[in-house]
Amino acid sequence: MAFTLPDLPYAHDALASLGMSKETFEYHHDIHHKAYVDNGNKLIAGTEWETKSVEEIVVGTYNATAVAQNGIFNNASQHWNHALFWDIMGPGGKVMPGALEKALVEAFGSVAKFKEDFAAAGAGQFGSGWAWLVKDASGALKVTKTENGVNPLCFGQTALLGCDVWEHSYYIDFRNKRPAYLSNFLDKLVDWEKVAARL
Repeated sequence: MAFTLPDLPYAHDALASLGMSKETFEYHHDIHHKAYVDNGNKLIAGTEWETKSVEEIVVGTYNATAVAQNGIFNNASQHWNHALFWDIMGPGGKVMPGALEKALVEAFGSVAKFKEDFAAAGAGQFGSGWAWLVKDASGALKVTKTENGVNPLCFGQTALLGCDVWEHSYYIDFRNKRPAYLSNFLDKLVDWEKVAARL
């Protein structure tokens, strides 16, 4: 089925005081994400993937050897990644729900240790990619990182939280300071109620 660019769940300037500027959203959402949607729609037109969900396309084209299928994967996966990214941020939800806090403490020892591990994963991802909090098939919570547009769907995992560490996601506001961007993301941008809802 055709990809559609989702509207931001808040105004373009809603997170400016929290460290993500209107200009970043204008470039990142309105231009970068839209390009994944537009290119993905062109690539799936007339193929077996035209009537599939984005999740089916991501899983079905991951590790594809055909160049066309790789292009489909890249655009579909990045479309999925960004839709989640916009959704789990927001001006509200700064107090972490108890169930999520308990799950993080059980998995990592403390919320602070989870944040430390997540930030380290994002900062340590060489080049472009993503940092994730996932729930694996056994129900265990883990911090992972992926290169380029690869996402947890590819490994049968459920993404609870994802942070884009491609340079275009932070360069306007943080220049080359990826660790500062990651800390700000965790401390000011994440809507923890939305993350908890994904548990």
